Amino acid sequence: MRSFAFVRTDDVSAAIAASADSSTAQQGASARFVAGGTTLIDLMKLNVERPERVIDINRLPLDRIEPLADGGLKIGATVRNSDLANHAVVRRDYPVLSQAVLAGASAQLRNMATTGGNLLQRTRCMYFRDTASACNKREPGTGCSAILGANRTLAILGTSEHCIATNPSDMNVAMAALEATIHVRGIRGERSIAIADFHLLPGDTPHRETVLEPGDLITHVTLAPPAPGSRSCYLKLRDRASYEFALASAAVIVTVVGGRVARARIALGGVGTKPWRSTRAESVLTGEPVSGPAFRKAADAALHDARPRSQNAFKVELARRCLVHALKEVTL
Repeated sequence: MRSFAFVRTDDVSAAIAASADSSTAQQGASARFVAGGTTLIDLMKLNVERPERVIDINRLPLDRIEPLADGGLKIGATVRNSDLANHAVVRRDYPVLSQAVLAGASAQLRNMATTGGNLLQRTRCMYFRDTASACNKREPGTGCSAILGANRTLAILGTSEHCIATNPSDMNVAMAALEATIHVRGIRGERSIAIADFHLLPGDTPHRETVLEPGDLITHVTLAPPAPGSRSCYLKLRDRASYEFALASAAVIVTVVGGRVARARIALGGVGTKPWRSTRAESVLTGEPVSGPAFRKAADAALHDARPRSQNAFKVELARRCLVHALKEVTL
């Protein structure tokens, strides 16, 4: 591991100021915030992440889950995954989120990992984590070894000729279906970002994964009040029952009125380069009777633009079946 400066602070403004790096022209370009460290520290050990300054934000007052006046929920950036998944309001009003968090990692990791860190979780692509391999996400312009290599677990939606790495987070899929808003404070002030706009497609700049600017700190996430009469669930399919990343997953939130789908929110995991919200599938499903044929039609719409590679074509049908099963779970 390379040497780096370690800063600890108990004030948000001081943490953001500490991210300013005088050794570079761009403030914060070589600084990283750390809370649970379940991704960052691993990548530092692998020499993938090489920050010159690490700022510990565990003492910041960002570890609370609080109700909002409109009936929604505010989730602090340093709320641990275990606390989020087991919070009474989350389990009651946002079961899809609780289920998604509990489906991820191990109990030990959930006790450390945080909401903000999970939003920024980086891919598990083996070529990204191996500095001896070509990877445009790690080193722009070097190529993508995965396209012609071991790509069984990688993305089939939102890919480009420069990157096919999958977003690995379960929580992010549920957040996408819940239309979460991410609140950020940085050197240039505060702003709110819809989760649909937060993660970027790889395009020809796969090293840019989010819209965050250097020095930006996620402070909290807000969720709208649950839709009246809605039911939700998260279904994850993987190679083994625990401590494994999704081959395909589905977060669904559905309201049924009179035997027909009045409202649907659908997001897929394990198949996209970002948490994959499918508004196309939602549109196809809305107004349709609750039935297997309607669910399959929606699943076909969700996977319409899939572009599988040499080893992951099975994900197309797996994701279809995953979504159909999840829709049945909340409606039949």
